[in-house]
Amino acid sequence: MKAIVVHEFGGPEVLKLEEVPTPKPAAGQVLVRVHAVGVNPYDAYMRNGTYAVKPPLPYTPGSDGAGVIESVGPGVTNMRTGDRVYMAKTVTGAYAEYAVALESQVHPLPANVSFAQGAGVWVPYGTAYHALYHAAQARAAETVLVHGASGGVGIAGVQLARALGLTVFGTASTPKGRDLVQREGAHQVFDHSKPGYLDEIMKASGGRGVDIVLEMLANVNLSNDIKLLATNGRIIVIGNRGEISINPRDLMARRGSIRAFTLWALTPAEETEVHAGIIAGLENATLRPVVAKELPLADAPRAHKEILDSGAAGKIVLLT
Repeated sequence: MKAIVVHEFGGPEVLKLEEVPTPKPAAGQVLVRVHAVGVNPYDAYMRNGTYAVKPPLPYTPGSDGAGVIESVGPGVTNMRTGDRVYMAKTVTGAYAEYAVALESQVHPLPANVSFAQGAGVWVPYGTAYHALYHAAQARAAETVLVHGASGGVGIAGVQLARALGLTVFGTASTPKGRDLVQREGAHQVFDHSKPGYLDEIMKASGGRGVDIVLEMLANVNLSNDIKLLATNGRIIVIGNRGEISINPRDLMARRGSIRAFTLWALTPAEETEVHAGIIAGLENATLRPVVAKELPLADAPRAHKEILDSGAAGKIVLLT
């Protein structure tokens, strides 16, 4: 089979398309014929060797994908050959024509969801669900600001928050991105590249501020996020690329809090809840992964360059 293999940490050029043996599932594992692979920012950080998780070399990247069960190993009871599934982590890596995963790492992909959409489920929707339900403990009638709402996690956050009954504000830097955010359910959308947009958000909140901020680029926005909080407001740090200075007094005045997590630290109980919520949302179309671009597997280096560019408008997906 064809797979992307990384032999050394470095830039996108270290992503090599190679012929490798097709893996076989062991006990408790399944073999998935991968049709689409989701590209996430953390894939690029891991490839660079700068991520908290550093896999042993060589490795095949990717945790997110969608396809069909090709075969099952001994002891597998809930999955059958021919089942459509999305993957949430794998054993052998998703950037490949075939991937081995634990039975617990594959989940039913509803018939109304395409493979390309299924490749954009786990990291975006798992992150957004965990941020809103577990970290923020969001409640209906609260107001949430999704900062960087046109990316994969941002769109998931907008859709989930709208379904939960929150007032949803979103930001995006391009007209295309802002149109997408509004279409996917935000009540109001702001241009975070425009001077004065913070004042616009505060005015839109009636001067009270927002209850929750989902923050995708904390090293740029965190200090300003604090000033947007309502009393008892919560900032959930989802993405960060460096250091930033903040004034804790701004938090104190608002009785605010900054919370953060990594998706990899979910407990088994939390993960079970996340997937139950995601699958229900996919089935009833409350959750609708948006695919911005489909590229062939060989274009993984290009995908890794573009995933870190500003102006996202959905998910980048590799097709095998």
